[in-house]
Amino acid sequence: MMIRVMYFDGLTEMVRPPVLQHLIETGKIMRFRRAEGWTEIGTDPVRFDFRNPYFGQERRHRAFAH
Repeated sequence: MMIRVMYFDGLTEMVRPPVLQHLIETGKIMRFRRAEGWTEIGTDPVRFDFRNPYFGQERRHRAFAH
């Protein structure tokens, strides 16, 4: 799965999840796109953002859980 990210200069590109995680952790992107719309780093909850960890309710679908 590819995810659209936006850098601070307005440039956007598609990246894979491990790259997204790295970009968030290193503070290199301003936002990324989810199905619901843009997620703002530092404003919206992001599960793997070490600066602003997500502590909300688990919402991921567990279709393949055993």
